[in-house]
Amino acid sequence: MSAEPTTSQSLAPPVARQVPSVRTFHGDHVTDPYAWLAAKDDPDTIAFLEAENAYAEALTAGSEGLRETIFGEIKGRTQETDLSVPVRKGAWWYYRRTVEGQQYGLQCRCPARPGDDTPPRAGREPAPSGEPAAEGPAPASEALDGEEVLLDANALAGDSSFFSLGAFSVSPDARWLAFSTDFSGDERFTLRIKDLQTGAALPDEIPGTFYGAAWSLDASALFYVTVDGAWRPWRVWRHTVGTPHTDDVVIFEEADERFWIGVGLTRSERFLSVSSSSKVTSEVWLLDAAAPDGELTVVAPRRQGVEYQVTHQARADGTERLLILHNDGALNFELATAPVGRPAEWTPLISGRADTRLLGVDAFTDYLVVHFRRDGLTGLRIIRPDDSEHDVAFPEPVYTVSPGGNSEPASALYRLHYASLVTPDSVYDCDMATGELVLRRRTPVRPLPGPGAPREYDPGQYEQYREWATAPDGTRVPISLVSRRGTPRDGTAPGLLYGYGSYELSVDPRFSIARLSLLDRGFVYAIAHVRGGGELGRGWYDDGKMLHKANTFTDFVACARHLADGGWTSPGRLVAHGGSAGGLLMGAAVNLAPEAFAGIVAQVPFVDALTTILDPSLPLTVTEWEEWGDPLHDPAVYAYMKSYTPYENLQNAEYPPILAMTSLNDTRVLYREPAKWIARLQADARGGPFLLKTEMNAGHGGRSGRYDSWHEEAFVLAWIINVAGAGQP
Repeated sequence: MSAEPTTSQSLAPPVARQVPSVRTFHGDHVTDPYAWLAAKDDPDTIAFLEAENAYAEALTAGSEGLRETIFGEIKGRTQETDLSVPVRKGAWWYYRRTVEGQQYGLQCRCPARPGDDTPPRAGREPAPSGEPAAEGPAPASEALDGEEVLLDANALAGDSSFFSLGAFSVSPDARWLAFSTDFSGDERFTLRIKDLQTGAALPDEIPGTFYGAAWSLDASALFYVTVDGAWRPWRVWRHTVGTPHTDDVVIFEEADERFWIGVGLTRSERFLSVSSSSKVTSEVWLLDAAAPDGELTVVAPRRQGVEYQVTHQARADGTERLLILHNDGALNFELATAPVGRPAEWTPLISGRADTRLLGVDAFTDYLVVHFRRDGLTGLRIIRPDDSEHDVAFPEPVYTVSPGGNSEPASALYRLHYASLVTPDSVYDCDMATGELVLRRRTPVRPLPGPGAPREYDPGQYEQYREWATAPDGTRVPISLVSRRGTPRDGTAPGLLYGYGSYELSVDPRFSIARLSLLDRGFVYAIAHVRGGGELGRGWYDDGKMLHKANTFTDFVACARHLADGGWTSPGRLVAHGGSAGGLLMGAAVNLAPEAFAGIVAQVPFVDALTTILDPSLPLTVTEWEEWGDPLHDPAVYAYMKSYTPYENLQNAEYPPILAMTSLNDTRVLYREPAKWIARLQADARGGPFLLKTEMNAGHGGRSGRYDSWHEEAFVLAWIINVAGAGQP
């Protein structure tokens, strides 16, 4: 046995055996005593993980009541029987429904009336305070008139403890549904086809597929992606409906291990698009969707460092063009046009700007909508046929606005999502001709029972702010904060600081029902918008990757100290939280400044980064070399990564309590990274306790059912509340 089982009477951590394994690169010899934990099928590995689960459960047993209370708060505030705002596609409205007591949603559609752009509704929901009544659907227990249930995920999941959909694609003629399923969390899906006229499943069954699928225009062919041995999507296949998958044909193969591929159908349904992208370079190929047996045509051959994406626009005057969003000579990207017949001839339409990062473009018959980022906030700009422009504006100091489900190219309405730290997700339709916004639906927050009247959610009881911390090199780092109105600024409030900071992904300010369980217990919740993310443009990302990665970590520590210096909280009451690459951030930040935090939550954390990025046989490694650098071939990168990778840089210091969470079947960040990290912390570090909780049948996203995920969220929040001493003087 590698570990000693723990009972509630014995609160010593499991003892993992140490088996010295030497890693040698660039003349550097490193002994790793826990490398054996990489053997997933070794009974000793499973025994260690199970012992750690028992230890974590024993040490958190006292919070069981709090966990159940928080789960009840999340569940009680959530509209369990609910209905999304339907999205129009052709003769149908498509939407998702949830039913109280069921873990997963139902994918549905109902017929659309000709010429009616107003989404159907089952009832009318109360209007948000100070706003006109929403015109969209209310939460409803009944189906909409004429409803067809396309897919019931509860029936598909059955008794499985994990379930996930990887593809959900209705054919252009609305006859077929392509969908794929995963029952283990390893993100390897089985693709199937359903006849929506008869409800019968076709014998077509394709194992081992990746996310997504796309149809030809006549629905005779289905295109999908498979992965190689390192879990890299690298081949696009054409499947003819009604034939064995063994007859399928590869139409595109990407040999360069840095590149991932994806496949999709343009909104206009004119082209099938195959995109191949590394972290810094991209290439797009188009296929006439009406000729599924035809040849792919490249838009522009790849050039190292040039990224681009392609949108097709069919205009009202009968002409068509391609819209190319690219960074060729434009750090923050610019928008160009190109003739369909000469796609490599790019003519600028919107020039790049130093203060604005262009994120995407949606093309309609008469309008364009550009999604952008400026001053750390997202925005949407409508471009009309007469070239006049309109920015969709919102009044809150921090918020997120993003494209919604837009599928009809001839529509004059643009669906968008809006949220802030205090405003629940709100679905609007914007009249692109006038700029008028119609609120279709705002996610309801149900009142909780309480003494006297039920506790209604009132956004006016909360305040949100934008603060700026100063990093060691003088860079100003934005922080988004929210707290209950009147929360003291004397350092007594408990705090939670969230961070990510990689891949140019931005942690934008959004609403969370679960977060209310912290705010109502006096917490200040903050997001550190550190370098390596995309909040302040491409330069912000570049300055937090490769040989600048340490900026991500020092930015986060600076944000933690800013909160304490400003009286928002104090080091003894501040918990840090991050996941995946944000888990790397957690491990690196606590190594730099263990005294700055009362606790650390690291979910699926990338804490053994150097070991992973040295192994090109592992999932993601080669594609990641343009994010972190290539330590296998570059001694400078090796030395730099070794200087910050959390597993190898534990300090001779008192560490705060740490909770690491992982999943056995995670293909993105392997379970072994947090397992090794916690084993070393338990053996060598002072302080703690250091806990590891492993889901034995799940993937990178953790538990899949909504009630299961709420229980997991309640577990984490209860741990945070206890560690931060919420409610204590």
